[in-house]
Amino acid sequence: MQRRSALATIVLGLAAPRIGWAREPVGAPAFTLDHTRIDAALRQMVAGRRAAGASALIWQQGAERYFGAAGEADREARRPMKRDTLVQIFSMTKPVTGVALMQLWEQAKFGLDDPLARYLPAFGEVKVIDGTGADGKPVLRAPARPITIRDIMRHTAGFSYGMRDTAADVIFHQINPLALTNSLEEMGNKLAHVPLLFDPGAEWSYSAGVDVQALLVEHLAGEPFEQHVRRTILDPLGMHDTGWTQPPERLARFAASYVRQADGTLVRQPDEKTRALNFGPRRLTMGGAGLASTLDDYMRFARMLLGRGTLDGIRILAPSTIRLMSTDQLDPRITRRFFLPGKGAVGFGLDVAVRTAQPRTATENRGSVGEFFWDGAETTLFWVDPANDMAVVFFVQVTPFDGSLHHDIRAAVYGPDYIGVPGD
Repeated sequence: MQRRSALATIVLGLAAPRIGWAREPVGAPAFTLDHTRIDAALRQMVAGRRAAGASALIWQQGAERYFGAAGEADREARRPMKRDTLVQIFSMTKPVTGVALMQLWEQAKFGLDDPLARYLPAFGEVKVIDGTGADGKPVLRAPARPITIRDIMRHTAGFSYGMRDTAADVIFHQINPLALTNSLEEMGNKLAHVPLLFDPGAEWSYSAGVDVQALLVEHLAGEPFEQHVRRTILDPLGMHDTGWTQPPERLARFAASYVRQADGTLVRQPDEKTRALNFGPRRLTMGGAGLASTLDDYMRFARMLLGRGTLDGIRILAPSTIRLMSTDQLDPRITRRFFLPGKGAVGFGLDVAVRTAQPRTATENRGSVGEFFWDGAETTLFWVDPANDMAVVFFVQVTPFDGSLHHDIRAAVYGPDYIGVPGD
């Protein structure tokens, strides 16, 4: 009992966020946007067979400063990449879900450190994997502390995403909570039966926690998640092309998805697989993926974040809430962070990564302290850079995820030697 009590004390201590607000805009940017350099980077991505098509949009200091595209959205149809091309943004859906949940937080519907099970009771009985028994089966125990809502927003809940080689990931695939045939309610009930990878708050591990956020939004708002996001975020921001459900007439604007092979060639994924989320029958509206969007639509979302929660006079969140979301929430003792260190000197806020230090090496992505960002499975990317009053959206449709494309677009935007301003 003493050991269990001590463990609980340690893990409970990991829940507190580290203070460090996002930086405010500081005037003139410390670099010059070079259109020729960015154009060349996009062309090289296509010429090097790293993507079939690529596009980028930059907003800075109150105006559009760059749009460029290279290659084809659909190589087989010879359809060029354009600014109205629709792409699957996958995990760039996550910050949208986070904004929807934080709107309800502003309405005092919940507290960030409330136990998740207070609102979604199925998660009150979750177990943690604690080794393997003599029979080869996982040994399960109660977690050292309950999962909190903050945990599901910063990927410290302990949920699996089926991405790792663990017993929990095996069970995740067997139960398949994210099958499109599940409702959000069914997804939650199934995920609650997948053992946790670790005690809540002990590690950072990318997970299905944002899908749980969608379920929580649905419960707290009293309306279907997709309908709620449309009413409270997409329509108010004028993101009329963005959605989980797309009308058939937009199919002609959809980008094809390509898989890079070992020999460097790009092979088109079957259309029925890539379009199932938006055009096929489904019951599940995921919080962590599923939105299709255009450069201009997603830039409106990014501009709202850059504008501290407001765009064109429409307030989506309070400035203090944007600041909270873009503040590193990871206690320094959370040292196990799965793939997050591969994105540079970053921590994690609420549904976005947050740059906490200047780039230290030439291979690290260029950027400024205080910027926040996230990306998608087919290598899409957006980031918001308050220090330079700038937002960037970058679209490609290629798997496996290629972080080198992010390195190159950032180097093209900032210049290869830019390391940003120091942190506070």
